[in-house]
Amino acid sequence: MKFTLSWLKEHLDTSATLDEITEALTDLGLEVEGVEDRAARLKPFTLAKVQSAEQHPDADRLRVCMVETDEGVKQIVCGAPNARAGITVVLAKPGDYVPGIDVTLAVGKIRGVESHGMMASERELELSDEHSGIIELPSGEVGQRFVDWLAQNDPAKVDPVIEIAITPNRQDALGVHGIARDLAARGLGKLKPHDPQPVPGAFPCPIGVTIDADTLDVAPHWAGRVIRGVRNGPSPQWLQDRLRAIGLRPISALVDVTNFFTYDMGRPLHVFDADKVKGDLRVHRAKGGETLLALDEKTYTAKPGHTLISDDHGVESLAGIMGGESTGCTEATVNVYVESAWWDPVQIAHTGRDLKINSDARYRFERGVDPDYTLPGLEAATRMILDLCGGEASEVSEAGAPIRTARSYPLDTARVISLVGMDIPKAEQVRILTALGFSATGPGDVLEVWVPSWRRDIQGEADLVEEVARIASLTKLEPKPMRRPRPGVPKPVLTPMQMRERMGRRTAAALGYNECVTYSFIDKAAASLFGGGGDDTMLENPISSELSHMRPALLPGLMQAAARNQARGMMDLALFEVGHAFHGGEPGEQHLQVTGLLVGHSTPRGPHGDRRPVDAFDVKADAEAILSAMGAPARTQILRGARDWWHPGRHGMLCLGPKKVLGIFGELHPRILRAMDVKGPAMAFTLFPEEIPLPKAAGASRGAVEMPEFQAVERDFAFVVEAGVEAAVLVNAAAGADKALIEEVRVFDEFVGGALGEGRKSVAITVRLQPRDKTLTEDEIEAVAAKIVDKVAKASGGTLRG
Repeated sequence: MKFTLSWLKEHLDTSATLDEITEALTDLGLEVEGVEDRAARLKPFTLAKVQSAEQHPDADRLRVCMVETDEGVKQIVCGAPNARAGITVVLAKPGDYVPGIDVTLAVGKIRGVESHGMMASERELELSDEHSGIIELPSGEVGQRFVDWLAQNDPAKVDPVIEIAITPNRQDALGVHGIARDLAARGLGKLKPHDPQPVPGAFPCPIGVTIDADTLDVAPHWAGRVIRGVRNGPSPQWLQDRLRAIGLRPISALVDVTNFFTYDMGRPLHVFDADKVKGDLRVHRAKGGETLLALDEKTYTAKPGHTLISDDHGVESLAGIMGGESTGCTEATVNVYVESAWWDPVQIAHTGRDLKINSDARYRFERGVDPDYTLPGLEAATRMILDLCGGEASEVSEAGAPIRTARSYPLDTARVISLVGMDIPKAEQVRILTALGFSATGPGDVLEVWVPSWRRDIQGEADLVEEVARIASLTKLEPKPMRRPRPGVPKPVLTPMQMRERMGRRTAAALGYNECVTYSFIDKAAASLFGGGGDDTMLENPISSELSHMRPALLPGLMQAAARNQARGMMDLALFEVGHAFHGGEPGEQHLQVTGLLVGHSTPRGPHGDRRPVDAFDVKADAEAILSAMGAPARTQILRGARDWWHPGRHGMLCLGPKKVLGIFGELHPRILRAMDVKGPAMAFTLFPEEIPLPKAAGASRGAVEMPEFQAVERDFAFVVEAGVEAAVLVNAAAGADKALIEEVRVFDEFVGGALGEGRKSVAITVRLQPRDKTLTEDEIEAVAAKIVDKVAKASGGTLRG
């Protein structure tokens, strides 16, 4: 939305500066996107006077002029037909930038004659499209700045242009009057009244209008009248200047009037050449297939349901969007029919999108113009047409009826203060709402607020609170510390689960992983690979077919990210994500995961051949480190039995007992890598923070570190077992022989074949015993060793190797 400063002051009586106005607009929610200071580009140019103009010796259309400037008399070659002695001109000197031709001047030769500058035309200075000759000024002193002369004699040409961004809910600010209303409410001036008086009709309107019964819901109100005997020439200079300033091309007085009210009051209008309208007008829904050659010289084909305006000849206008060329006004127009109607915003939006038409009328109607300004807008336009074009107006012809917009909401003024956080007295709240056009009354703290017809975005008390806060300005909000209910250290703000999530994220990043944030939605094929893809997690209205299901795990998103990176040459990756996965479609059927993915090699390529592929032990160490940071117990069991997207022999579940799974680590199944187009090796871990037991004693600090006072003892055991027995069976059995005394059990050797025979193997483990209260005797060590041998034998069926 563009407007000039002087245009704004037509509606706002203010002494505020341009900077004060632009700052207030942004603070009011009408963000200023730019200010075009048209005077700035004209500052280099000065006034000069032509002393003589002689024919160029080598060109019929050029003249060699001697020009009096503030730097003395200069020779300038000029091709303008009006270059002659005695006129006052606008001079551009060497070194000046001329915006209309995008050239910085220099001293040059034209057909062998030196020229020290140029005398500018209006188009060369971007003042208008006029280029038939150089600018002739009726007055002015040599050396005077041209911008100063314009400020005194033609200020519209140096008027600053302000451009603001309009959010979809502020359709009232699509007119300069609405913008002025906001500024007046802020206190930057007084809103000038706008109350167009009805124009008496001199004769009955000869063109009737009907609205089909099935169209009244999208076209409830129409008003129009004929003005006969008009003279449709160029519009006055002030109107042309105003339209050019905001980027519109003046066409004719009748068309310029409709464009003016579109921007001045946010009220689009349309004018038909009344002599070209055959019979009466009819507003109706399209059956489909109707065509219209529109004013933009393009032919559009209507779809069923579009709203059209037709006469006896056929379709003459796309209602609320664009008129037809056959009834458009030209210089020969003598009688004109002016239309002002209200159209349903949703219907206008659908029609505009279907036909791919963007017009100023559509932009405003689809956001909702003021329905109560339908008749006043017609009267104001009628009066301007009579003033500019002459003629005689008929009586107003109406169809349908104005829609009812009156509605009210209660507003608790005390609650406004608590919500906004500012002390805004009731009287000030009433003043703000009244200045914005609302009606606020009520004896107590609760007001009854009636909403004006131009504010269709106000739908409840929350919107009224926002209006008060917007005008009062949140920039005045002073920060105040929150009151504590009691003295002392406040309770932690974060929950234990939020703390675990934060620690998991920080630890993974510290281990060298790069965090990813992926969509919570994935495609059905990827979801099916990880146990999802059912109807219970399918979205009813997905963004696309690739985002159709809620993710059952974080791994598919990380795998897709890895595939995209590998496709771009990044083969070694360490990625992680913290987020929720969904095991159902109902509220609460989700769980928190911390998932990491290692792909490729563990280290960059080096000179000593130390580069190796990632393996399960890499992710095991990282998973254990993250679990420890999140508060998991140090002792966990490693079991098999994870889901089928893990490699069956190269994974482990970190458990507290057979049913309490804290996490899973290991290699991903080759089938998953092929399906996700990831080049391996690929290792991953998935941790479940919600499964970690909460500490029994709540406290912000950790317990004291206990350093053992007595020497630890290590004993080695080698067991002969069947080849299919897992080493974890031996480790878990040995660890359970004496949980208080045994600190660690680890595998250090495996031997297969030889004298052991077919299908047998030897697994060697080290057991570390850590006494707490006394040094162990040999008999106590042997007793524990016997328990270890017995436990392992029962669990694995193995025997101690001799």
